[in-house]
Amino acid sequence: MFSKSCEYGIRAAIYVAKHSRNNHKVSLIEVAKHTDSPPAFMAKILQKLTKTEILSSLKGPTGGFFITEEHLNTISLLNIVLAIDGDGIFENCTLGLRRCDGQKPCPMHFNFRKIREEMKETLSNTSLKLLAEEVSDGITFLKR
Repeated sequence: MFSKSCEYGIRAAIYVAKHSRNNHKVSLIEVAKHTDSPPAFMAKILQKLTKTEILSSLKGPTGGFFITEEHLNTISLLNIVLAIDGDGIFENCTLGLRRCDGQKPCPMHFNFRKIREEMKETLSNTSLKLLAEEVSDGITFLKR
């Protein structure tokens, strides 16, 4: 459903949010290790999340990645998906046609329109803070 970058980005954001709740910053190596992702690939993802202001970062010996308290309360999964994958998952044709809309729909257009709307709503209503809390409480997991 999401690109590999987006999957890693969601896991990374949840991991950073989990630690940000306790005012801890985390390093690239920590994020990569605890999300089961290659460090070089994760570096690019964290850079993108920082550039889009989902994450913040500080350099130096006490630096690392973190999310401000204000952002913890406002970031949704939709923000992360849009930052990494863009809106293609909601806009592009399911069958890969260059042009597909209500005027000239592909055979799957109307079936997937409702699914896309529901997915967008679910992502929008799922807060990063809630997911971080569930990981912290041991209800959900980022790595197997």
